Amino acid sequence: MRDQGSGEGLDAAAGHGDARPALPVWIGWLAASVPAVLALLFAGQVPAVAGGEPLRLSVDWVPSLEVRLSFLLDGLSLTFALLISGIGAFVLLYSGAYLGGHPQLGRYYLYLLTFMAAMLGLVLADNLITLFVFWELTTLTSYLLVGFDHASAKARRAALQALLVTGAGGLALLAGLILLGVAAGSFEISEIVASGDLLREHSLYLPILVLVLLGAFTKSAQVPFHFWLPNAMAAPTPGSAYLHSATMVKAGIYLLARLHPALSGTEAWIWSLTIFGAVTAVWASVLALRQTDLKLVLAYTTVMALGTLTMFLGAEATVAVAAAMTFLIVHSFYKAALFLIVGIVDHRTGTRELGRLGGLARAMPVTAAAAALAAFSMAGFPPFLGFIGKELKYEGALAIASEPLLVASAAVLANALMVAVAAIVAVRPFFGPRPAMPKPPREASLRMWIGPLFLAVLGLSFGLAPSLLADLFVQPGVTAILGRPEEVKLALWHGINLPLMLSLLTFALGVGIYAVHQRLRAALAAAEARLPLTADRAWDRLLDGLKTLAAVQTRVLQNGRLTNYLLVVFVTLALALAGSFLVFRDALQLPAAAPGLLPREWGLLGLIAAGALLAAGTRSRLAAISALGVVGVGIALLFVSFGAPDLAITQLLVETLVVILLAVLMVRLPGFGAVASGGVWTRRRDAVVALALGAVVTAVLLAVVAAPFDRDVTAFFEAASLPEAFGRNIVNVILVDFRALDTFGEVAVVMVAALSAFALLRGGAGRGAPK
Repeated sequence: MRDQGSGEGLDAAAGHGDARPALPVWIGWLAASVPAVLALLFAGQVPAVAGGEPLRLSVDWVPSLEVRLSFLLDGLSLTFALLISGIGAFVLLYSGAYLGGHPQLGRYYLYLLTFMAAMLGLVLADNLITLFVFWELTTLTSYLLVGFDHASAKARRAALQALLVTGAGGLALLAGLILLGVAAGSFEISEIVASGDLLREHSLYLPILVLVLLGAFTKSAQVPFHFWLPNAMAAPTPGSAYLHSATMVKAGIYLLARLHPALSGTEAWIWSLTIFGAVTAVWASVLALRQTDLKLVLAYTTVMALGTLTMFLGAEATVAVAAAMTFLIVHSFYKAALFLIVGIVDHRTGTRELGRLGGLARAMPVTAAAAALAAFSMAGFPPFLGFIGKELKYEGALAIASEPLLVASAAVLANALMVAVAAIVAVRPFFGPRPAMPKPPREASLRMWIGPLFLAVLGLSFGLAPSLLADLFVQPGVTAILGRPEEVKLALWHGINLPLMLSLLTFALGVGIYAVHQRLRAALAAAEARLPLTADRAWDRLLDGLKTLAAVQTRVLQNGRLTNYLLVVFVTLALALAGSFLVFRDALQLPAAAPGLLPREWGLLGLIAAGALLAAGTRSRLAAISALGVVGVGIALLFVSFGAPDLAITQLLVETLVVILLAVLMVRLPGFGAVASGGVWTRRRDAVVALALGAVVTAVLLAVVAAPFDRDVTAFFEAASLPEAFGRNIVNVILVDFRALDTFGEVAVVMVAALSAFALLRGGAGRGAPK
C-alpha cells in the first residue's frame, strides 16, 4: 500500500500535469506556527487547571432550542488540546518537507488545519449539540484527508468507507445525545455529568448507552467496526500520523471518558466496554503481526491501543482510569513518532515493505535513534513512560472487580504482541544487512526528523520524571473522567509485585513472538486466505447488497408511471397515519357523536361526494376535470356557509382557472381508456386505497376537532395584527406580513409553474396537435 507522499510516488504526483507553482517553504513554517501558538496558549493554562480551576466559556447559539456554544477546559480536555495542537505543529512542519513540491500542498494544509480546528472544538465542547457539530466536522475533514490522492481508486474507496462507517455511527450518536439531553433535562455536559444517578435509573438509559457506544465504537474502530482504520492509511503519511495518534480515532475514547460520570457504573457499561475493548486489543495485535507494510503494522497497533483504552474506561477503579489516561498520553507520543519515522523511511528509500528494508541506521542515524526511543516506549521498557503505563495497566486490570483475569490476560497478550511489533518496526528496517532498495537511503531534513525525535524524547523524559506528568495531566484528567477529586501517583519503581511479574512475562512472550514472527506471519496469511469472509470483504458485500436493493426498489417504486407514484404515496400515508393512531390511541379521542349539520351542509356534502364519484368513474378526461371543479365549488360554498367569504372567493378563482387550463390541455391528450392499465382488480385496489386513506384522514380530522383548542397562536395574531401590521383581516395580515417571505416563495413557485405550462402548451401548438 502506497500513498501520495511515498518516495517515487511523490515525484510522479508533482508532475502529473498540474502547472501550479510549488508553495514556498515559509508557508509550511507559517502553517505550523498556528498550532504551535495554540499549544503555548493551552500550556499556559496547565497550572490553573492542575490546581483544580477549570475554565468555562458559554455563548448563546440557538437560545430557542437551548443550544449554546459552551466550551470547557479541564484536565481531560486540556490534555487532548495539548496533544492535538502540539503534535499538529510537528505534523504540519513535517508535511512541508514530505510533500514539498506537491501541487496540492496548499489544499492539504487547509484540510489539516480545518481538521485540527474541528478536533479542538470537539474536545473543548461543553454542550452536546456543539460537540456533535464538531464530531461531524471531523468526519468530513478526515474524509478529505484520507481521499487526498483523489486520482487513486484505493484512496477514494478508503475515504468513502471511513465516511460511511463513522457517519452511520454519528447518526446513532446524534439520537443518543438528544435522548441524553432530554433525560438529563439539559444539554450542557458539565450539568449532565453531575446527574449520573438520575440517568442510570432513567428508562431511557439503555437506549442512550447503546446509541452512544455505537457512535464511539465506530469512531474509535472497535470490533466489528475496526476495518476502516487500516484502510484509512491511504492518507499521506503525516496525515495518518495525525489522524491515528492524537486526533480522530481517539474522539470515541474522548467521548467515553467525558460521559463516564454520567453513564458508567452499570453492568451494561462495564461488560460492553470490557468485552469489546479486550477483543479489539487482542485481535488487532494479532493482525498487526500479519502485515508487511510498516504503515499497516502501525495502523493495527493503533486499533490495539484503542481497544485497551476502551477496556480500561469500562472500570470504576481509580487506578484503571489512571492507566487509561497515562496510556493515552504514552500512545500519542510513540505512535505519532513512529508514523512520522515510517514516512521518512518511505520518503528516503521509496518503500515501506519490511522485506525490502534493512541496515538503514548507518545512512539515517538520527531517524534510527528516534525509532529506537519510540519503540522502547511502545514495548514498555524502563525507564520510558511506556513502562510506567504498562505497569499501571496491569495494576488497573487486577483492580477491576468484575473480571480481573479477563482484563489482565488480554492486556498481557496484547502487550506481548506490542513488544514484538516494536522490534519489527525499530529493528528490522534499521539493522542487519541492507537489501537493494528503490532509492539510495539518506538522512531526512531537520523539518522531518525534529518532530519524531522530540516526541520520542518526551517519552523518555516523562518516564524519568513521572510525578510531573501525574501532577499536571494524569491526576486532573482522572478527576475529570471520574467526576470526583482523585489523587494519582506515578513512579518508575513500584517494588517487586504482581504487575512487575506480568511485565517480565510480557517481555519474555514478546521476545519469543519476535523470534518466530516470520513463521507466524506466514501462518496468519494462510489462515486469512482460507477465511470465507473478512470484515473488509463483508463491507464490500454489504454495499453491493444495498446497491442491489436500491436498484430493485427503484424498478418497483419508480417505474415511470404517475399512477404508481400516487399509489405508493397514498399507501404509505395511510399506513403511517393508521400506525400513529394505534400507537397513540390512548392519547387520542374521537367525538362521541357525529357533528350536527344543517340541511344545506348535507346538500353540499352530497354535491362534493357526487363530483368525487364522477371523477373516479368517468373515462373522459374532460368530464373528470369538470367533476373535480364541482368538488372545488362545493368546498367554496362550505367556506361561505361557515363565514369565510374571502377563502371562498379564492377557492372559486383557483378552481375556475384550473378547470380552464386543464381543459385546454386535456383535449390534446388521449382518453383514459387508451392509457389505462390493469383491469377490475386494479380499479378495486385503487378504490380500497382511496377509501382507506379517506377514512384515516377523516379520523385524524375528527381527533383534531375533538382535542382541546389551544388559542395561544390565535390570540397572538388577534392582538398583533392591527398594532404591528396595521390590518384588521387577520388572514390577509398573516399572508402578507407575518408570512411575507413564505407567500412570496409560493407566488414564485406558482409563477414558474405557470410559465412552464405556458411554454409546454405553446410548444405543443407550434408542432401541431397530436393525431
